[in-house]
Amino acid sequence: MGIDGHIIIKNSDELARLREAGRLNAQTLMKVCAMIQPGITTAELDAAAEEMLRKNNAIPAFKGYPGPYPFPATLCISINEELVHGIPDKRRLKEGDIVSIDCGTILDGFVGDSAVTVGVGEISPTAQRLLSVTENALQMGIAKMRPGNRTGDVSAAIQESVESQGYHVTREYTGHGVGRQMHEGPQVPNYGHPGRGVILRPGMTIALEPMVLVGTPKTRVLADRWTVVSSDGSLTAHFEHSVAVTDGEPLVLTLP
Repeated sequence: MGIDGHIIIKNSDELARLREAGRLNAQTLMKVCAMIQPGITTAELDAAAEEMLRKNNAIPAFKGYPGPYPFPATLCISINEELVHGIPDKRRLKEGDIVSIDCGTILDGFVGDSAVTVGVGEISPTAQRLLSVTENALQMGIAKMRPGNRTGDVSAAIQESVESQGYHVTREYTGHGVGRQMHEGPQVPNYGHPGRGVILRPGMTIALEPMVLVGTPKTRVLADRWTVVSSDGSLTAHFEHSVAVTDGEPLVLTLP
């Protein structure tokens, strides 16, 4: 999914509207995650998300998004070795799977974008540790979203948090600015060097999204031309929040 390089500073009214879109996005993710159990199909989860968004006068941000062909679903649902951009279908979840749910919401012209990875029933210790490491990396990135820091400080915090645990971050897919468009500037990779990149200023809004792989940083795209998987078939996880830089603490826009 492409990124517009233009960075847009948001005012207080725009931040409030982004917060409303983010809240609905988070509530939709919560509803979908509550449905996850062995035997349910990813298409059923997708249908529930679209129903909730449309009942709240929102538009699915991902559906129809341009790419190799318009993305055909409301959610990206990626299972086990699938890192991002998985297409919901008739597959049934199984006990022990880990499932990444990525949701995008357009409400009153503003975008909420967040993701979470959850287990189906009882999962392995390896899978549970992967989820914990990935979610912690997101929190480390959020903590660096302060005025005067640079995007490289955010990227480096995510990378160090992940690699110190023996895991890998993807090189091909990045975090990004978010606002009236789902993908704005700046790009924020999950790897980088402190003190480099764009200076963070109040009003900047960025979707941070650690994408973590157990065995390798390398990925490949499946024949459906959307789904990205680890090149060695090892487990992956993905967590995401949209975050605003303020004069004080970072403001997470995608909390319920």
